[in-house]
Amino acid sequence: MNGFVLGGVSSGAGKTVAALSAIQALEDAGYTVQPAKAGPDFIDPSHHEALAGCPSRTLDLWLEGREGLRRNYARGEGDLCVVEGAMGLYDGDGSSTAMVAEALDLPVVLVVDASAGMESVAATALGFRAYADRIGRDVDVAGIVAQRAHGGRHERGIRDALPEELEYFGRVPPADDLEIPDRHLGLEMGEEAALPREALREAAETLEAERLAAVAREPVPAEPANGDRAASDPVDARIAVASDSAFCFRYPATIERFRERAELVTFSPVAGDPVPDCDGVYLPGGYPELHAGALEDGGTLAELGERASEGLPVFGECGGLMAMSRSLTTAEGERAEMAGILPADVTMHDRYRALDHVELEALEGTLTARAGESIRGHEFHYSSADVDADARFAFETVRGDGIDGERDGLREHKSLGTYAHVHPESGAFDRFLERIGDRRS
Repeated sequence: MNGFVLGGVSSGAGKTVAALSAIQALEDAGYTVQPAKAGPDFIDPSHHEALAGCPSRTLDLWLEGREGLRRNYARGEGDLCVVEGAMGLYDGDGSSTAMVAEALDLPVVLVVDASAGMESVAATALGFRAYADRIGRDVDVAGIVAQRAHGGRHERGIRDALPEELEYFGRVPPADDLEIPDRHLGLEMGEEAALPREALREAAETLEAERLAAVAREPVPAEPANGDRAASDPVDARIAVASDSAFCFRYPATIERFRERAELVTFSPVAGDPVPDCDGVYLPGGYPELHAGALEDGGTLAELGERASEGLPVFGECGGLMAMSRSLTTAEGERAEMAGILPADVTMHDRYRALDHVELEALEGTLTARAGESIRGHEFHYSSADVDADARFAFETVRGDGIDGERDGLREHKSLGTYAHVHPESGAFDRFLERIGDRRS
């Protein structure tokens, strides 16, 4: 599957809108598009999926490793893959967009905010192309998309200033309909604030779809996974995954891994669904703070707490950790009872408390890792957890903040809650499945 990366000059350059416009342009030209996202983000991929109708692939060197990233790319389906970058092209020590493009050997189409520039847009793009050689990275900046650029003289000034080694792939015009609302953790989710299809089609008409298709190329092929971390033998287990507007941060590859190795069922704590008959529960991250009242009143979390105290393994990440705690207090000061599985009370704040790639080392065997094993993930949260003095932690934080600055992973009964999100290429979800399978045997 040929592909290209849409990298930005900075955060806020308009990469998501440019990516959605490019997907629309290519689909209107007759191509089947597989969207992807560089970095650990859950929100931008929801907009990709709302438009393209298929899950967006997550491409992150820190979370997946080089070969895991290539394998995850190869699992996509389509004529072309459009990879939206994260932050600025070269930003990020664990997995920058440039590092992802280099790992896959895909060309970069640079998204430049042209709202207040013409010839300077070309100078910026040329600098981004030359910088790859300066730092010794094999990154091919092939050309630009001019974001928020008008037509006429403005567009001509940009196009004429580009040197011959940089191609012009069109522009995304400024339009109020092409602005996605945001909140804490980023933009609103795709199912909440999908851009109007008519506005995207208008933007798509000012992009050069065939030039974008022509610049795309085949990536470096993936090596087979080693047996220890491959989705291998089926596990005789039924996994229940919380899936609704409070628990919406999950990677497509995680759901794929569960379905490959076990039976999967979903349920909605927001709707008050009963906990399914299952051997283990996965609570992804999301926005429990926006649904705290419904979660308290619905009864699902209370039932989950009872089941966990009886030995049902529950694994929660970030928002899942919050839901597994005793209580959740919103930024407005409203307190709601949660599942009461973990000995912690969680409070929301107006500013984020942690944002980074993380590395965790297991202090002893736990649901997602063997004793002494390291796993990589990421954290991004606006909450803090007040933890009991005798709480048991599963991980030491080699990198990242975790729950208390030094440790992550609260353990209680057979359950585990972490602030870290992990990808299945880390091996964590295979460990989870195998632990549940061992428990049944």
